[in-house]
Amino acid sequence: MYLDPAIRDWVLFPIMIVMVLVGVLRHHATQLMSSMPKSDLKGVRETQALMRGRLLRSLGAFDIPYPAFQARKQYLTTQFATTNFIKNPNQTGPSNPMSDPAGMEMMMEGMKKNMMMLVPQTVIMSWITFFFSGFVLIKLPFPLTVRFKAMLQRGVETFDMDVTWVSSLSWYFLNLFGLKSIYTLILGEDNAADGTKDMAQMQMNPMQQPQQDMSKIFQSEKEFLDLSDHQSVLVGVEERLLAKYGRTIGG
Repeated sequence: MYLDPAIRDWVLFPIMIVMVLVGVLRHHATQLMSSMPKSDLKGVRETQALMRGRLLRSLGAFDIPYPAFQARKQYLTTQFATTNFIKNPNQTGPSNPMSDPAGMEMMMEGMKKNMMMLVPQTVIMSWITFFFSGFVLIKLPFPLTVRFKAMLQRGVETFDMDVTWVSSLSWYFLNLFGLKSIYTLILGEDNAADGTKDMAQMQMNPMQQPQQDMSKIFQSEKEFLDLSDHQSVLVGVEERLLAKYGRTIGG
């Protein structure tokens, strides 16, 4: 089968160029529509208190003296037994995301990202389907099995065509999932041009995520701290240093 070179110039390259430009516009539009996350003092204190307890019973705390460890352990276990570090101490059950300003803001940010992904892709797909439906654009230079026929020849209902030929609609999907390196080269690593990440985030609904009971988490962390033991690596450090160089104290 012979392809007209005009298909390459007026269909193949325009689809790829349009998708790259739309991705760049999506990146900048997402940056303009995104708002800076508002920090919640109580939420930050709650998270940092848990992190402080976990760090205290980790291997990284073995370089502090034993009295300092005991003082920190006593303070944290006492505070974890109360509700001083809990963000919502009067909450008796799972929180309602609709009444939580932080949850609502997260949901709005997710809706903005999904809109910035869905609207351009819907327009591009409708454009390709309307103007270039049934076009065969390119032939892959390597052989493939018959299983790839449905993926590479969408919109072309032929059974005798070689699998290596790619239709216009399949070329759109190949560009949708294959332009990440081009976006990285143009916009850098952390960019919002690639729509595949937003597609994965669409499947995660924050309304369905289980809410954690922070009082039980603090109580569990208190029990872990009560069971933790500490042996400072600074005990006998002078003797070990002198023994390493063959010296003794007073010698």
